[in-house]
Amino acid sequence: MVDIATRVYNHKWQIDPIVRSLIDTDFYKLLMCQSVFRNKPQTDVTFSLINRSLHVPLARLIDEGELREQLDHIRSLSLSRGESTWLRGNMFYGKRQMFRSDFMEWFENLRLPPYHLERKGDQYELTFEGKWHEVMLWEIPGLAVLMELRSRAVLNSMRRFELQVLYARAMTRVWEKIEPLSAINGLSIADFGTRRRHSFLWQDWCVQAMMEGLGDSFTGTSNCLIAMRREVEAIGTNAHELPMVYSALADTNDDLAQAPYDVLSDWHDEHDGNLRIILPDTYGTKGFLDRAPDWLAGWTGIRIDSGDPAAGAEIAIDWWQSRGEDPQEKRIIFSDGLDVDKIQELHSQFAHRTTVSFGWGTLLTNDFRGLVPNDALAPFSLVCKAVSANGRPTVKLSDNPEKAMGPADQIDRYKRVFGVGAQQPIEVIV
Repeated sequence: MVDIATRVYNHKWQIDPIVRSLIDTDFYKLLMCQSVFRNKPQTDVTFSLINRSLHVPLARLIDEGELREQLDHIRSLSLSRGESTWLRGNMFYGKRQMFRSDFMEWFENLRLPPYHLERKGDQYELTFEGKWHEVMLWEIPGLAVLMELRSRAVLNSMRRFELQVLYARAMTRVWEKIEPLSAINGLSIADFGTRRRHSFLWQDWCVQAMMEGLGDSFTGTSNCLIAMRREVEAIGTNAHELPMVYSALADTNDDLAQAPYDVLSDWHDEHDGNLRIILPDTYGTKGFLDRAPDWLAGWTGIRIDSGDPAAGAEIAIDWWQSRGEDPQEKRIIFSDGLDVDKIQELHSQFAHRTTVSFGWGTLLTNDFRGLVPNDALAPFSLVCKAVSANGRPTVKLSDNPEKAMGPADQIDRYKRVFGVGAQQPIEVIV
């Protein structure tokens, strides 16, 4: 097993680049990329980095030259032969050749497009512009670079023994989380922690700890590179990005109201089984489900990623019952801000009523809270979102108004179109 503390102490980025591969990304990015490649290949999209935690001054912590070196390194990456073979030949969600040959031929020749980086006060403005299926693959590596450079900035002043003690404490914390989870009968949990991880090496260690500590309860990781190396399942379906861009492309309010269902119609044509998971909260879960076509009720499950998770699960169960579906034959995936207590609570509340799964993210792969002075390694909320499509702004409402994004006038318009009323703000921790 890698001695992380020594690697950090002896760190040189040429030896330890933050992003090692184009498949050091979440599995759902590749699934969505293939869908976009097929259905919206001429769409121009802009992605932008958004730091929701302005108390973390990224531009003061991270040297611009080092940031550019890391981003330029990512632009030099291409798919290796072994990675291509894994994607072409491996079985994902029980299906071989998940990725079609035309998509793979394009992906094998891809180099990520240019980026725009500018310092604005204590923050960086980092944007990516181009064809949607190309620039969307910047999201995860862009986040990973900023998150890990921030970690490295804090760790740079620490001596070897301090680092050894720090990582020993962090490892103990992860193991002390895994132990009570191992006692949950019927638990199904995956690593969803790529986008806001402490570092690649740390995420890889966390995955190995879950493999050993949870056994069959650990169902896999969202990180494709780690899944390939550790021979575990690659986990993921789709994200808010799809309805956000489809909706921005809508010409009329009627087209806008239909856009989120057009996304899933395209997805329905490509995937089945456990890949048919609805993410309903982009413009409000209840309204989305109330207006949903009947064929969506036949999908396998729902992922809950904002708002009160228990309330979201109740809405899903009520909806399935209203459409003549048996909730016990469906799956609910919880994936927002999870930690041990919430996982235990939700499993206890819903496991006897439906199939429950968990995607454990930042508080698995980046929980260094309280381990260094001034809590300088505490996780923070950094996102990279599609902000425009073909020149039109994108909007996300969410079930938590604290996660809403987009111009104020467009947020008001989307609320009217989707019938979103008063919402309960919930603090965004990660």
